[in-house]
Amino acid sequence: MSKLPIGLTMPPDGYSDWLQELKGRIHNAQQRAALAVNQELVLLYWQVGKDILMRQSQQGWGAKVIDRLAHDLRIDFPDMKGFSPRNLKYMRAFAEAWPDGQFVQEVLAQLPWYHQIALLDKLPGPETRRWYAAKAIEHNWSRNVLVMQIESRLLERTGKAETNFTGKLPQAQSDLARESLKDPYRFDFIGLTNEAQERDIEHALIKHVTEFLLELGSGFAFVGRQVLLNVGGDEFFIDLLFYHLKLRCYVVIELKGGKFKPVKLLYDIGRSPG
Repeated sequence: MSKLPIGLTMPPDGYSDWLQELKGRIHNAQQRAALAVNQELVLLYWQVGKDILMRQSQQGWGAKVIDRLAHDLRIDFPDMKGFSPRNLKYMRAFAEAWPDGQFVQEVLAQLPWYHQIALLDKLPGPETRRWYAAKAIEHNWSRNVLVMQIESRLLERTGKAETNFTGKLPQAQSDLARESLKDPYRFDFIGLTNEAQERDIEHALIKHVTEFLLELGSGFAFVGRQVLLNVGGDEFFIDLLFYHLKLRCYVVIELKGGKFKPVKLLYDIGRSPG
């Protein structure tokens, strides 16, 4: 009888659990290695940009030195693609925008280089750049998501939604809730006109639930639509019900096709225990 292929042999007891643990270690090591490489690259680019700035300001070197530097570096490092004249100019702009080397090392180096370029291209000043950089690190945004959040003016929309958080939540949770929401929301991705009915909007939002959750902000988990709620013997239906992982409470969204008109509060969803 021929021997079984190694992949079909019976492993010893506990092997599967150990294998999963080992895979986790390998993935973590790969991520740490990638992060370390990125940090070194960002710091290198910052130092190169700083050197260019210093020599241009102190020794009067003109703009053409960047073209010469790109030529010489590409001869000595043909396998590296980061030494084009355009990228060297970004390095100079990067160093000029962030003169604090400690901040670059401790914070910005956590973001890939193309995130840094997006922050430089899309934002005008250091304060807004700091805010978006912190959010990109906190939520592990890709470059495309970072650009989308910048272009949709996330900073200006965060924490401005009109809510009942102050009256219904403890102070700490109320502050966090306001920071977690933005206003107004942008639902361009659903592709509906202004004349759309509320139920059409609801269907479209569920169809694009990934974009919808991203637009709402971080920490939202979708629970259900048209959720039945019984209050004092009366039945009401919640358009969309979410649970917020950071706030540890439910969030109700009531959809209106037109201008919202305040009405008597029909329900009050209690915070989940814990």
